[in-house]
Amino acid sequence: MANTPQDLLYNTSHEWVRIDGDQVIVGISDYAQISLGDVVFIELPDVGRTLSKGEPFGVVESVKAASDVYAPIGGEVLEINEALLDSPETVNEDPYGEGWMIKLRASGLEAERGDLLDAAAYEQHVEDESSKH
Repeated sequence: MANTPQDLLYNTSHEWVRIDGDQVIVGISDYAQISLGDVVFIELPDVGRTLSKGEPFGVVESVKAASDVYAPIGGEVLEINEALLDSPETVNEDPYGEGWMIKLRASGLEAERGDLLDAAAYEQHVEDESSKH
């Protein structure tokens, strides 16, 4: 069973969000990395780029597939996790810690936050999605 930390928020495309003031840290969920398998390549956006909520900001390639990664909240990219470019497997090993992908300065946090799922709702979404396959 995938690990779903209770203190994070999630979106239905399997990204997680950790809110720290007006900054938002984003990565992919444990469920997503398990589904992808061994991650071999990660593409991340340029620092300074402004993302809209729902916009693809990067790509995660695994031995099985390539998947877009979507911005769960709109904002300006403040930092990317450069370590992932050399060690993409970190996403598999520690998706909620060292495997974070980007830090954003959120532009519409209050408005967009309501569209995110808490851990229980995300687990239910994963369960519903899994039962369709």
